[in-house]
Amino acid sequence: MRIVFMGTPAFAADILEQLIPHHEVVAVYTRPDAVRGRGKTLVPSPVKEVAQKHGIEVRTPRTLRDSQVQADLAALHPEAICVAAYGAILPKEVLDIPPYGCLNVHGSLLPRWRGAAPIERALLAGDEEVGVCIMAMEEGLDTGDYCVRRAIPAAGQTAAGLTVELADLGAQALLVALSQVEAGHAAWVSQDESRVTYAEKIAKGELDLDPQESAAVNERRVRASSEAHPARCIIGERPVTVLAACLAPAEVVVAPGQAQFMAKKLYLGCAQGVLEVLEVKPDGKRAMEAKAFAAGVPVLRGAEGAWHHA
Repeated sequence: MRIVFMGTPAFAADILEQLIPHHEVVAVYTRPDAVRGRGKTLVPSPVKEVAQKHGIEVRTPRTLRDSQVQADLAALHPEAICVAAYGAILPKEVLDIPPYGCLNVHGSLLPRWRGAAPIERALLAGDEEVGVCIMAMEEGLDTGDYCVRRAIPAAGQTAAGLTVELADLGAQALLVALSQVEAGHAAWVSQDESRVTYAEKIAKGELDLDPQESAAVNERRVRASSEAHPARCIIGERPVTVLAACLAPAEVVVAPGQAQFMAKKLYLGCAQGVLEVLEVKPDGKRAMEAKAFAAGVPVLRGAEGAWHHA
């Protein structure tokens, strides 16, 4: 099938890689080069890098609402437009171009978690399952019918790990959906509006750890965190990013707000339960095991050790 692909981050790039061998991708649309991370130079999106590697034309319009941009897109004569985390709204004029429609790879089990941060919100809510849906795009926010839905367990997973897994799952689901659509066999399912939840963007500092929350809530924040939205706190008066943590056994007792290093393990007392910290990155230093960090903070060996919100 003749495809135009639209996407921007690594999640979308992984899907594009798997789409290319099976379909004719005539052009890729992605967000313009941007400053990413801590550097000051402009960096291409992961999707742009994949497209260039395969010699596919890349277009980076600021908006798809421009009539000339729409005309240039229509001139490609795509049979379908495939979208994955593109980062821009597709107006009706674009949605109407391909005869087989615009198919979106959405990283949630619709209608749960429509919107920008479905993976993170699923982890923060303690969902037992996460997944992907291949949705027919319409003018509403993730409101369209879906034809392929795939789910995997969420227990113990991190946002980073799930992003990779769901990209692979989404790519497979997209190939199935394209075959079904082309053959006229797609079974479209309407979303149950009574079960809709929204995945708002993660706010700055939202994933910081807090002794006034339960250990379970703080553990979910660590698993949902990323470089863009770290799980930060201050342990023994030292600011750190917590990279990995787990719930401590019930027999471990540490008072809320107290931090203790016992039997080569670093524990943070929470409002309910205790969090065991496994890996941290102290400000200005490399990532390290929690025991290596704690060994260098003498206060954590006594009862006066404390931790608090960043």
